[in-house]
Amino acid sequence: MAPSTSSDSQREMLSLVTARVRDAYVRKPFYVDGGLDVVSLCRQLSAQGLTSALVRDGQGEQARLGIFTTTDLRDALLRPEPPATLAVREVVRFDLIEIEADADLFEALWLMVRHRVHRLLVRDGGAVLGVLGQLDLVSFVANHSHIVALQIDDATTVAELKDAAERIDAMVALLHDGGIKIERIARLVGELNHRLFARLWSLVAPAELVANSCLLVMGSEGRGEQIIKTDQDNALLLRDGFEQHPQLAEIAVRFNAALAEFGYPPCPGNIMLTNPLWRSGEAQFRDSLREWIYGSDPEGPMRLAIFFDAIAVAGDAHLLDRLRAHLDAVLAGSDAFLARFAAPADQFDEPNSWWLRLTARGDERPLDLKKLGTFPIVHGVRALSLKHQVRESGTTERLHRLVEARHLDADLGRGRGDDV
Repeated sequence: MAPSTSSDSQREMLSLVTARVRDAYVRKPFYVDGGLDVVSLCRQLSAQGLTSALVRDGQGEQARLGIFTTTDLRDALLRPEPPATLAVREVVRFDLIEIEADADLFEALWLMVRHRVHRLLVRDGGAVLGVLGQLDLVSFVANHSHIVALQIDDATTVAELKDAAERIDAMVALLHDGGIKIERIARLVGELNHRLFARLWSLVAPAELVANSCLLVMGSEGRGEQIIKTDQDNALLLRDGFEQHPQLAEIAVRFNAALAEFGYPPCPGNIMLTNPLWRSGEAQFRDSLREWIYGSDPEGPMRLAIFFDAIAVAGDAHLLDRLRAHLDAVLAGSDAFLARFAAPADQFDEPNSWWLRLTARGDERPLDLKKLGTFPIVHGVRALSLKHQVRESGTTERLHRLVEARHLDADLGRGRGDDV
């Protein structure tokens, strides 16, 4: 194993400070009664594949909560009483060290060091959420420093960046196996992808071009709803005049080709920097937006939908802010277009109810969950957000903002990711 570097240590510290206890693998509580004998408890732990248990002892105000670990088993075996006759309450510790689920992981590590314990009881408000073990905490931090951080910031060549990119899939598997919520994995993957794209852009483009452009990602990547690597959806918004850069086309080819090597397939619809339509100056992009809204091109609403999910990942983000402000102005009073824009949410409706097909037997036709399940929700929320000038790009964040602004009934926004 390579020796730890200062950048590794910095990443570990960043993970400890920015991550919350609930982000790590908090093991679900397994309870036993304090009157249970040690041998019976060990049998239960063996059957469950566990190494510790929370011990409930007493009733009402006198009730107390302790924890039994392998250390307690060692101590029990050294006592004169046979383990089969020894009550668990006689060997466990009841002075548990507790921490809130929303506390920093750094605080969890500090508590473990200060009190010389290997486990913390995690509470979410008054409810017991589970137990955070030292090994789980260290594993979480190590995954961030050696897998999540991926040397992206330290990469000085495209080849080095490729090595980093290839570890993202392994990181996803590790976090998923560790019990991390899918929503949090998606958020982490999105952040890493954005850093990856930004670093790649800085490696293939000269500094002057980086400073006078805004690299955009769109689609599920822009919405922060991607975990596995899907087709590229990217664009480049340039300060007027820089679209004439003599090497721009060549740089765009290098950028998209590198992403393809990293495992991000080229977009079948050519929504990439290599397409001049998606590599334009501010003035040209403003003209494109107006054409997509008021022109006769049937692809206009689709292209606007793609652009509306864009976020800036590198360069001058103010370029995107100005373009969004222009879009709001162009759309003012365009109710007819907004109705046409929202219509695709129903375009996949079929004569035979998809719900009936989902529950029917013997129907061998495949059910497209994207077309019939997620797309109507994502695009419906997108259309409402476009109408009400919601700037957030993620579906969950858009729902939050629409509900907060009373543009959407709270019941319709129920389950919109409040626990993310």
